Amino acid sequence: MKEIRFHGRGGQGAVVGSEILADAAMKEGNYGQSFPTFGPERRGAPIVAFTRIDNKPIRLRCQIYEPDYVIVLDPTICQLQDVTSGLKLEGAVIINTQYTPERAKAEKLVAKGKVYTVDATSIAVKILGRPILNTTVLGAFAAATAEVKLESLFEAVRDRFSKTLAEKNIYAIEEAYKSVKG
Repeated sequence: MKEIRFHGRGGQGAVVGSEILADAAMKEGNYGQSFPTFGPERRGAPIVAFTRIDNKPIRLRCQIYEPDYVIVLDPTICQLQDVTSGLKLEGAVIINTQYTPERAKAEKLVAKGKVYTVDATSIAVKILGRPILNTTVLGAFAAATAEVKLESLFEAVRDRFSKTLAEKNIYAIEEAYKSVKG
């Protein structure tokens, strides 16, 4: 089983991103599970969302404490908490930042793990017109981990959004896939 923990803020799309990732995994014949946890529901508040992917039914119903991967939509959250807490030794972090992976480590955005960076905010604003980062970071996740195929993400996005919005999100996924560093 692969376990992914998303760190973001309300309104950035972490919950929807977690759901799209689980859906993409299911399109490949796997099992997927997605769920969020957050405090007061308000835009801008820190939230955590989770995705599990496995080739057999997933019976766990708890938060993910030892993820294989961590996806960080908002790098300012790294100043509030250790987003790599519990990250498996061979784990990886995909973080939305303009920094290179080396600079992200030097700036202490992440404490451990293999680091991949992508300027998801710039890509999302350019393509979607708003800093909604969920699909953009999923493109970076696909490039960094190969846990899901691009086409599966595209299908999940087409199922989720209207045709016009889906095509914009697919373009954002492709741009992030090509832009990830690490």
